[in-house]
Amino acid sequence: MGKFEDIITATKLSELLHKKEDDKAKTTILWVLAIVGAIAAVAGIAYAVYCFFTPDYLEDFEEDFEDDFDDDEFFGDEDEV
Repeated sequence: MGKFEDIITATKLSELLHKKEDDKAKTTILWVLAIVGAIAAVAGIAYAVYCFFTPDYLEDFEEDFEDDFDDDEFFGDEDEV
């Protein structure tokens, strides 16, 4: 019976060691994904803040020409057919 108990004990010890290795691999993968997610979140927030505070120069450019074009100034009554 001594050998049988030794085999059972060795099997249980082996299972515990493999379980710790699997848990370590899962923990490592979880930490890597957490770090990548945190970096992506910080980058997204930084981009949103940048877009919010950067002035939109194109809107100012388009507004300058809206008042200059008036149909009455360019097309008089004599030009109509």
